[in-house]
Amino acid sequence: MKGIKGKVAFITGGNSGIGKTTALAFAREGAKVALAARRESLGNEVVEEIKKLGGEAIFIKTDVQKPEQIEAAVSKTVETFGSLDFGFNNAGILNPLGTIDKLSLEDWNDSVKTNLTGVWLSMKYEIRQMVKQGSGIIVNNSSTHGLISTPFGVSPYDATKHGVIGITKSCAMENAKRGIRANVICPGEINTPMMDVIDKTNIDPARILARQPMGRGGEPEEVAEMVIFLCSDGASFMNGSTIVIDGGLTAT
Repeated sequence: MKGIKGKVAFITGGNSGIGKTTALAFAREGAKVALAARRESLGNEVVEEIKKLGGEAIFIKTDVQKPEQIEAAVSKTVETFGSLDFGFNNAGILNPLGTIDKLSLEDWNDSVKTNLTGVWLSMKYEIRQMVKQGSGIIVNNSSTHGLISTPFGVSPYDATKHGVIGITKSCAMENAKRGIRANVICPGEINTPMMDVIDKTNIDPARILARQPMGRGGEPEEVAEMVIFLCSDGASFMNGSTIVIDGGLTAT
């Protein structure tokens, strides 16, 4: 897509699932990729995969709960590649399921620190660099759980993903005249390792599948292509938008 080649993409949680697939998609389009995540071995594997495809990539061990590590990751990206043009804030967790009355404070805080505070911190340091450049594009990864809820006991996930949509809109409004666009995607059930959390519960996977109008879960490639589009010249007038990628789930 136009406007991707030669640019620099910074991806949190870029070592697996949607993050990994999006990193590969950016590399395919000719972007240089910086992966920021906690699991170093997986991150290095993605870097090697990109390099084998002829692309450029680095891995920076990063915990998005820690501001100094995000700031250092953004600085390393700019130091290595010269700019930071696209920020895909994708890192997120789905803690063990439980109803509100049975949740631990630890599980609640862990979700908030990763899924919401981590997105805010990532944008904070991305925006500082983008303002210096006079341009930049941010895509945040929320979820259909940012729009609706389920009876499956994932209230911290629901709350934080609703918050991601709100802060993305704030980002879009604050930075519209500074050459920075921000949009948010809301994937439905996507076939990634995060779904393993649900598989370990007593929730019947068929119950989840039954909610899907298309009769299947989504593939990470179907999400990655939307992220690439939102960063391309083709989406130049899209700002503050919430894009749903769910096979029709939220239309039911």
